[in-house]
Amino acid sequence: MAGMTSTASTASTAGPASPAGPASPAGISSASGPLADLVLGWFAVCGRDLPWRRPLTSPWAIMVSEVMLQQTPVSRVLPVWEAWLDRWPTPAALAAEPAGEAVRAWGRLGYPRRALRLHQAATVVVERHDGEIPQHLDDLLALPGIGTYTARAVAAFAFRQRHPVVDVNVRRLFARAVEGRADPPATVSRRDLVEIAELLPPDTETAARASAAFMELGALVCVARAPRCAACPLLGRCAWVSAGSPPSAGPARRPQGYAGTDRQVRGRLLAVLRDASPAVGQEILDQVWDDPVQRTRALAGLIDDGLVVRVAPGVYALPS
Repeated sequence: MAGMTSTASTASTAGPASPAGPASPAGISSASGPLADLVLGWFAVCGRDLPWRRPLTSPWAIMVSEVMLQQTPVSRVLPVWEAWLDRWPTPAALAAEPAGEAVRAWGRLGYPRRALRLHQAATVVVERHDGEIPQHLDDLLALPGIGTYTARAVAAFAFRQRHPVVDVNVRRLFARAVEGRADPPATVSRRDLVEIAELLPPDTETAARASAAFMELGALVCVARAPRCAACPLLGRCAWVSAGSPPSAGPARRPQGYAGTDRQVRGRLLAVLRDASPAVGQEILDQVWDDPVQRTRALAGLIDDGLVVRVAPGVYALPS
């Protein structure tokens, strides 16, 4: 859910862009200016000072932040992002090293396949785009591991293009404030992109800032559980509140289990391999987890995902 996003001062030659599709709900276009202005005013005062939002941040640094922030909070991303950019300030610097080094540097950030995707994307950027992050949306979408959200986020925040940047936070904010619904769909549709694009100001620079502001408001105020409606700049015009749906914490959500899962086993196996040089024998990995069936299954999954390679019978390493 990379709901915490970025800006950069890199100029773009691309003109305003918004996807074609079905018409927006009645009233959104006429309300878009004031709504965006309210959120931008709030963002100017309450937006967090994050390094990937600062002027002169490179498109590569912004792409790295967007991939790292998926389903991961800012507090965990910050030190890894800074270390990553110190070591690999350009796509070419990362592409020149083995993929296993990207996995190693990812550390305990979680969902380590993202490290492989960044390495793959960096390699393609070097091969096809002379080491420069491409500006056009179609070229961004063609990069391995860069999906609809990330491509639009990079186009908007790195190149100041007018694209709707829609993550779960923006979709929830839109569902409540505009549609009057408490819970948005689990996935973002093309219709969502069209309708949320209507909320963006016409000026590309302001539109990019508005996208960041919408995400910030959804991440900090219009949260999934116990939204802070009293602090919301849209309180007076929120369709959800106007419809008589009082904000409440609702029933407690059972946290997703982690202890004892294959995810935990995979994490422990990767931790051993990250600290190893250059490889680890089966006898070492056998000490990571008591259940041999689950341990074997987790190791096989890591191999299938390309995060681990078998370099010899019973010997494993990060990919090279």
